[in-house]
Amino acid sequence: MTTQTDHAIGKAAAERLTTFVDAVIAIALTLLALDLPIPHGDTTAAMLSSISAHGKEYIAFALSFAVISAHWRAHHEIFPYVRSLNGRLISLTLGWLFMQVLMPFATRVITAEGALPLRFSLYATVQVLASASFALIIREIRREHLYRTDGPPRVFAQSLTRSICLAAVFGVSIPVSFLTEDAGAYLCWLVAPIALAIARRVQDREP
Repeated sequence: MTTQTDHAIGKAAAERLTTFVDAVIAIALTLLALDLPIPHGDTTAAMLSSISAHGKEYIAFALSFAVISAHWRAHHEIFPYVRSLNGRLISLTLGWLFMQVLMPFATRVITAEGALPLRFSLYATVQVLASASFALIIREIRREHLYRTDGPPRVFAQSLTRSICLAAVFGVSIPVSFLTEDAGAYLCWLVAPIALAIARRVQDREP
């Protein structure tokens, strides 16, 4: 009876944490959308010109929306298998959420003017910390056996590999931005899908 009660309490705590995560992610996405500039113009040509002038803001919004959504999706792939929480896991989750909330600010910074390497590095650093903190979340779940006994370990391994790859790609892009000092540093981010695809194929070949 005690074991069943503890299991129910742990499951309820994990569900409350997941609900809290959903709420914070929704707020982060809302803040991201609130920063979108509104195009102006009395004619169609003027309106299109205004949209073009704010093109980098719209692209940055789409990028950050995709990134935050990917982080949220990764969280929802893992936490249905979590049966209980501990203090360290909660702290790591709060740190990961802090990075998500910082994303709208980092998006505004990267679309500002001047000192591209610094602006680029701030955005990339937020991504590195977000991916690294999620990798630590997975490590904590596995190390302390906080997952259900029927939880497929492959899900954790795949998510951990994905987080490490993203942290590595964004981390490498930081020194590249200082070496190139131009928009070429963004090309590093295009390596992320390739790295993830390679890692996925390697994992699929493992028994």
